[in-house]
Amino acid sequence: MLRRTLLIGAAAGVVLLGPGIVPFGRGAGAQAQEGSSGVTEFDRVLGDPDAPVTIFEYASFTCPHCASFHTDTLPELKSRFIDTGRAKLVFRQFPLNQVDLRAGLLLRCVAEEQYFNMAGVIFQQQRQWASASDPVAALGQIGRMAGLNQETIDACMADEAMANRIIGVAQTGQQQYGVNSTPTFVIGEEVIVGARPIEEFARAIEDAG
Repeated sequence: MLRRTLLIGAAAGVVLLGPGIVPFGRGAGAQAQEGSSGVTEFDRVLGDPDAPVTIFEYASFTCPHCASFHTDTLPELKSRFIDTGRAKLVFRQFPLNQVDLRAGLLLRCVAEEQYFNMAGVIFQQQRQWASASDPVAALGQIGRMAGLNQETIDACMADEAMANRIIGVAQTGQQQYGVNSTPTFVIGEEVIVGARPIEEFARAIEDAG
């Protein structure tokens, strides 16, 4: 079963980040260009930025199907299409809940070149940290392993401006592509929902290229 949106849905009101409150959609108009069909500086890109085919991925860090894609499908997709320069992957977070959002905020604290390596660790260890009695603390431990200190981790996870940018990108994806579950992929004119077989991605890339 696909993970449905809990945070980005139309019924969402506010996102609580500890003592702070992030109103849903605040600043979304200013960030409307982020999350559109064009790649922006806010996006995290795996592969050659000039690759002819773009794979937009909308994913959440607490989604088991997203973890399955990153651990089981992405390695072959990367070797066949990304490492060869035929396609690039643009990762866009589609947060489902507060813990999910904080995982994304934590990732925004690492250097851009470390982003996908750390994202891979978060997906690989999803069962451990997501089922912990304190998932946020468990995420913090992953951050410390990546070289972040606790003060930096706390500041990143409470960054309301960054939270609003992440939510704005997800909201744009919902409006532009109809994203309402994770993972969702947009390749050319095709929208692929779910952790699909590698052959389906290969066909879509061939069609788009």
